[in-house]
Amino acid sequence: MDKEDLGIAIREALADEDAITERRMFGGICFMKRRHMICGASGTGDLMLRVGKPSYEEVLAHLATRPMDFTGRPLAGYVYVDLDVPQDGMSLRDWVDKGLSFVATLPDKS
Repeated sequence: MDKEDLGIAIREALADEDAITERRMFGGICFMKRRHMICGASGTGDLMLRVGKPSYEEVLAHLATRPMDFTGRPLAGYVYVDLDVPQDGMSLRDWVDKGLSFVATLPDKS
């Protein structure tokens, strides 16, 4: 899936959420709530997902994930999800919900 199609799919997954904004960053399209990144469509078409440090290792154990590393140094708490890899029952909405759950724990930056 290319980043534009993934962006459309993410918008649909977030359609019921209030106050979602979009911003171009990390070479793709990021979706934010209260100025915190939830997820995004990378330039390569992978899902960029913020899961936070507490569940980072658990999420990385999933076959479809890898560290979000575009500068030579992984961003702790962020992963790429390759949606072309079998998801073991995880849908795009399930991944996005993980990002939403983590962002809900963060203080409001608005």
